[in-house]
Amino acid sequence: MRIGYKLSSEGFGPNEIIRQAVRAEQVGFDFVEMSDHFHPWLDSQGHSSFTWTVLGAIAARTDRIELATGVTCPSVRYHPAIIAQAAATLALVSDNRFTLGVGAGERLNEHIVGQGFPGARGRHERLREALEIIRLLWSGGYHSYEGRHLQLDDARVFDLPEEPPVIAVAASGEVSATIAAELGDGLFATEPEADLVRTYQRLGGQGPRYAEVPLAWAPDEAQAVRAAWQTSRWAVTGWKVMSELPNPVNFDAASRTVTEDDIRQQFAVGPDPDVHVEAVRTYVDAGFDHVVLQNAGPDPDGFLDFFQDTLAVRLRALG
Repeated sequence: MRIGYKLSSEGFGPNEIIRQAVRAEQVGFDFVEMSDHFHPWLDSQGHSSFTWTVLGAIAARTDRIELATGVTCPSVRYHPAIIAQAAATLALVSDNRFTLGVGAGERLNEHIVGQGFPGARGRHERLREALEIIRLLWSGGYHSYEGRHLQLDDARVFDLPEEPPVIAVAASGEVSATIAAELGDGLFATEPEADLVRTYQRLGGQGPRYAEVPLAWAPDEAQAVRAAWQTSRWAVTGWKVMSELPNPVNFDAASRTVTEDDIRQQFAVGPDPDVHVEAVRTYVDAGFDHVVLQNAGPDPDGFLDFFQDTLAVRLRALG
């Protein structure tokens, strides 16, 4: 099992994210994963830097730790040719430490280019076409593509790594798991769903299986719960809400009824390592082998110290 640290592009400015990534390497994390958003989920989070610039800076400041997007939508706000070029470049400057996590996207980030945001079927169709374009461009040479939604006209990515980056595809059901198995190299999920892992593997998927584990560390449980409510209560609303609302103000309104008890049900909270170990165990038991610790607590450095001093050994014993 490999253990990752979630870099919150919504919760911190770019220089602070780079600093946290360097510390994550120092305290023993295997990889860092960074969301790729245009907006934060809530205005109170207050940040949303350009992920590709920040990951390039992290690559230059670190030596060992692997990098991943968690996740990029390569089909609306970005054209897949741009993602193919960006990912190839990041693979080169990081000495092949980069994994491209992709998904069908959320209206929150994708509507901003004025092309609308499709329903679930259209999103999956676009994601499939985007991955086909990325694979074409990573094969070398000039390529064109004529899809139902996306086109490519006589394009070539000149700087390619010897081995293309791993592509981990976000999935929540059979349709997206099929895309992950057929066009990806790995699976990406946010819930400990053993059925999803089994579906991915039944369809031929054999690659790494990434999952984010929501937790909030603080020396005091109540403090951890308050911090998670303030910055991360949107996560309780569910995917159908998370994929459709267009702006942070909408997420603020939609999540106002979320209670601290709701936070306790969804997040592992407080200082007790047993609570966090058991939360991770549910993902390992479900079949995930790359777990990402997504800390919504108020003190990143305190959490990183907690991982190094207490949590790391116990988590590694799970896998």
